[in-house]
Amino acid sequence: MRGEIIYSPAWWLPGGHLQTLWGKLLRRQTPASTVLERWDTPDGDFLELHRLAAVVDQPRVLLLHGLEGTIRSHYAQGLLNEAARRGWGADLLLFRSCGSQPNRTRRFYHSGETTDLAFVLDRIAGEFSVSPLAIAGVSLGGNVLLKFLGERGNDLPRQLRAAAAISVPFDLARSSRRINQGFSKFYQRFFLDSLRLKAREKARLFPDLAPLEKIAGLRTLEDFDNLITGPLHGFRNAQDYYRRSSSLPWLRNIRIKTLLLNAVDDPMLPRKVLDDVREVAGKNPALHVEFVARGGHAGFIAGSRPWRPFYYAEYRVGEFFADAFQQGSVSRPLAKQGGR
Repeated sequence: MRGEIIYSPAWWLPGGHLQTLWGKLLRRQTPASTVLERWDTPDGDFLELHRLAAVVDQPRVLLLHGLEGTIRSHYAQGLLNEAARRGWGADLLLFRSCGSQPNRTRRFYHSGETTDLAFVLDRIAGEFSVSPLAIAGVSLGGNVLLKFLGERGNDLPRQLRAAAAISVPFDLARSSRRINQGFSKFYQRFFLDSLRLKAREKARLFPDLAPLEKIAGLRTLEDFDNLITGPLHGFRNAQDYYRRSSSLPWLRNIRIKTLLLNAVDDPMLPRKVLDDVREVAGKNPALHVEFVARGGHAGFIAGSRPWRPFYYAEYRVGEFFADAFQQGSVSRPLAKQGGR
């Protein structure tokens, strides 16, 4: 690690739940100075990007948000502001239905959908041909990122130097079971309320999507994935979606320097999943594992005083990328394609 700061979790936020909730409920920060752009997609839909300007040849970072994330998500603003602090450009990709307007087509977004990321990355690489690039994803966005990197192997833009994935679920089936237990049901309820609302709006435009009474009756994220995510996106059911979209089977194929930052006390992921990730990462030198004991989900808050918190995750991602940008282009061995 290039910087002097070593992560020490805030003593005043004991437990993974407080680390998880602090950013959403209590963090205050000045919004990054971004400009909204809307890009039409090849299938007749659109994507929204919030773009942070920088000097032409400066590094640029592509950011991917988590489930039901928006431009207002605390971690998204934190990463944008970290890029601005370092003089980098940045682009926050808002997945379909997460922007300022509902998307046009039947489909939404999901944890394994990588074509929009590929479309946006290629366009950014063409637009900023002399700028080093990096990608950071949080939670669902981290899973999308890792699956994408595993699918592509060496087939990546030449300027792409590094990637970072924060609080990734890795195994969607086990994560789905974990979020349906204990206090973690609180997060499930929050996500589900937002997803049900979107599904009702979508069903009014596409009546064959699902009956409104069934949407209203959804009680878990797995219920939602069985009724909406799976059938809508070509999966048999939720379990088929989880199996085919989890990033864990793709980790061994990643060939670019990638930081994996997770907390053992993440209330949305069983600890055993991280043990499985460590085993895979031990055989892939491209993966840099940093699994800390405390940090919650997208938390990683440090600082000795509650009125002066330090947000470690965005700082660590910035340091990781700065090292990669400084090292410049690296050769990548040929990668075997496929997830297994």
